[in-house]
Amino acid sequence: GKFAGSCIGVICLVICLEFLRRLQREYDAYLVKQHRVRNAQIHSSVHEKGPDTGHLTDIEANGMEKIDSNRIQVMSKSPESGSVASLKPQRLVPTIFQQAIRALIHMLQFSVAYFIMLLAMYYNGYIIISIIIGSYLGAFIFSWEGIKITDA
Repeated sequence: GKFAGSCIGVICLVICLEFLRRLQREYDAYLVKQHRVRNAQIHSSVHEKGPDTGHLTDIEANGMEKIDSNRIQVMSKSPESGSVASLKPQRLVPTIFQQAIRALIHMLQFSVAYFIMLLAMYYNGYIIISIIIGSYLGAFIFSWEGIKITDA
């Protein structure tokens, strides 16, 4: 009875680890989306008002934004050829509060993973099988997201 409860607890702990991994990805994606919205508002206000020179900057006139997990990339067209000439990566630097939240999620993730490792060190077959089952269930539940397809 009690040992079965321990095995179920181990399964739930590993599912919790997969939840924390997903939470980290979702929070980072939220920060990127928030950054893009803020930049779009800035660019639209500059576009409506027009800069002092009356000309748009390269990024405003020729820029296309592309999301790449924690990084925003701006691809600008070459004025001569009209094709995409260079990639200028822009780093998204979180505020201190956002970084504190990211660090908290990482700390929780690290702690749970460490406890799972210690549980595996019991070398009990049932505990190890429970870890594997929890990993499967956690990945099934929290890794169910769109898969990015890129043309090669």
